[in-house]
Amino acid sequence: MILFWLIAVPLIGGLGAWYAERLGGQLTRWITLAALLLDALILLPLFGAGETPWLASLTLPWIPRFGVSFHLAMDGLSLMLSTLTLFLGLIALGCSWTEIKERVGFFHFNLLWTVAGVIGVFLALDLLLFFFFWETMLIPMYFLISIWGHENRAYAAIKFFIFTQVSGLLMLIAILALVFLHQKATGKLSFDYLDLLNSGMDLATARWVMLGFFLAFAVKLPSVPFHTWLPDAHTQAPTGGSVLLAGILLKTGAYGLLRFVVPLFPEASRDFAPIAMLLGAVSIVYAAKLAFAQSDFKRLIAYTSVSHMGFVLVGVFAFNVYATQGAVMTMLAHGISAAALFMIAGALQERLHTREMSRMGGFWAKAPRLGALTLFFSVAALGMPGLGNFIGEFLVLLGAYRVSLPLTALAALGLVGAPIYALIVMQKVFHGPPAEHQPADFRWRETGLLAAMMAATLWLGLYPQPMLTRSADAVAVLEKAAGEAHP
Repeated sequence: MILFWLIAVPLIGGLGAWYAERLGGQLTRWITLAALLLDALILLPLFGAGETPWLASLTLPWIPRFGVSFHLAMDGLSLMLSTLTLFLGLIALGCSWTEIKERVGFFHFNLLWTVAGVIGVFLALDLLLFFFFWETMLIPMYFLISIWGHENRAYAAIKFFIFTQVSGLLMLIAILALVFLHQKATGKLSFDYLDLLNSGMDLATARWVMLGFFLAFAVKLPSVPFHTWLPDAHTQAPTGGSVLLAGILLKTGAYGLLRFVVPLFPEASRDFAPIAMLLGAVSIVYAAKLAFAQSDFKRLIAYTSVSHMGFVLVGVFAFNVYATQGAVMTMLAHGISAAALFMIAGALQERLHTREMSRMGGFWAKAPRLGALTLFFSVAALGMPGLGNFIGEFLVLLGAYRVSLPLTALAALGLVGAPIYALIVMQKVFHGPPAEHQPADFRWRETGLLAAMMAATLWLGLYPQPMLTRSADAVAVLEKAAGEAHP
């Protein structure tokens, strides 16, 4: 029942936080903190569960007439991503502690339900249950943007909802097609992932069904040309919303590619790999170029997220152990570094009431802690050796090199673009002529949150072996699928 409570605790905590609003905003915040810490304690024993492929599982009957069950399971990949979710949930709570002053209870309800929905996505092994959690995490995020966002929040929230809903419906159609084709081939109606791994459909049909899954996950990743919702959502979301969006919601798209697209459709995925890798490489370069042209701090970071997630797409479809583990490491490292940069951008907006870098300058002298932390995470984002992002992107390029030299060279251009936009941020915001309004430096709460993220980034960069070991079983499943597709 550990997996059940991992989802139930934030759901119950969210209801409690919403109800406690009438008793004061401070109580709401403490209830949210208690729910997230309790969930982390529930997760803790799974780190000692040994080296078995599935660390825990739970199957309960749900709608047996239609082959639907409440099937949850956790392997090393979902353990790492669930840990990242809870860690960034705590960071989102901390950076929203003073920012959110209206409808505090409902805000924390949406924060906790987003966390619950994302953990459900990482644990669900019944495809209808997976779709249920996929939709569950979107609605609270829509409210986070539309209620507590900035000046154009309504436009950004509706655009986010339309993109994700259309892609979600496309995935539902693909799920139903897969289930009915499996029933036709085997005579068994089942939405269970383990049953559907061997659906027995012909290659031409598998290509179409795989494409439905791929498009749904590519929108959420996001990949060019499906990325246009992301900069608007990030720009208008409150700081806590941006942290969740960049840190964990984008990772659900990458997780879907790793968990469902490649294992369920190994041969079709292998045939589609050159196109997917090209989309990933184009995303890296194109989004880096767009980041270079931005004057809005949060919009610049949003485009860098699109660029970095391009490495994940290249890594997943390179079909070798180096690239796949690089994709997993990039998911973890980018989740932390991007969330930190959005937290810094949110802190500047809270102090200056602007995101325009042309109205900033000379902040280092007035706010040295803010400047030093921004420099650290900018350096992390550009892939400096010794930090987490470098390990991920290096492994992706190493694996991609074995598959396609031209695509690897194109993707590597992103490593050239990243230092350029990182230096632009540091030069425009923290050096040069001092702006009229200077921000106050980070206080202990903000410094402590970013110090925790700094320690995690250093750990991923200096000692990545535990993460590589934990992801090895999931990577082995992909390798096996690839081997079966082309023995």
